[in-house]
Amino acid sequence: MSILDNTINFVRKSLQNAEAGHDWFHVERVYKNALLIAAQEECDLDIVKLAALLHDIADSKFHNGDETIGPKVAREFLESQKASEEVITHVVNIIENISFKGGNFEKKFTSKELDIVQDADRLDALGAIGIARTFNYGGFKNRPLYLPDTAPNLHMTKEEYKNSEAPTLNHFYEKLLLLKDKMNTETGKKIALERHKFMENFLSQFYAEWEGEK
Repeated sequence: MSILDNTINFVRKSLQNAEAGHDWFHVERVYKNALLIAAQEECDLDIVKLAALLHDIADSKFHNGDETIGPKVAREFLESQKASEEVITHVVNIIENISFKGGNFEKKFTSKELDIVQDADRLDALGAIGIARTFNYGGFKNRPLYLPDTAPNLHMTKEEYKNSEAPTLNHFYEKLLLLKDKMNTETGKKIALERHKFMENFLSQFYAEWEGEK
């Protein structure tokens, strides 16, 4: 089997018991988004595919905030597949620099492949899927849906963002609604804008129902 097939099998098995917003199906959606964007970009498609598949292999949110585990697992797997050091280093750099982290994170590495995979991952946090994932994770963490007196914190540090226990609706303002202006590629920006509008409509409906107006 090819390294791509082996990677798919490895990720599918590794994430079989993962929280639904960060499971194999999330990875599969990100992979499909990445292929869609990559079709419009000059890039190394093999790097894009491997990075998209391995980007959430050990999300720090589920490992006590340890951001070193995902890159370490990805490196060990790719070494077991006899991938070149050049490929391994590039994929690991993408994994280390892909996350939002409260918007307070300076990328220490840049590449067209990172731009593509990062956009693909962020698209899965937007639109109908993004809404579903957000409330799924909020339920996973037993957070309230909405507390009218708890305002979103738009100036969180990286640590505050990681440790936040704010109501789920705040996450729209602290991350999701900010993403459309942080996209890297033209394809990503176009899709993000459509999904952003969907979320704005959802929020309008949510508040109207909360107040008994509709």
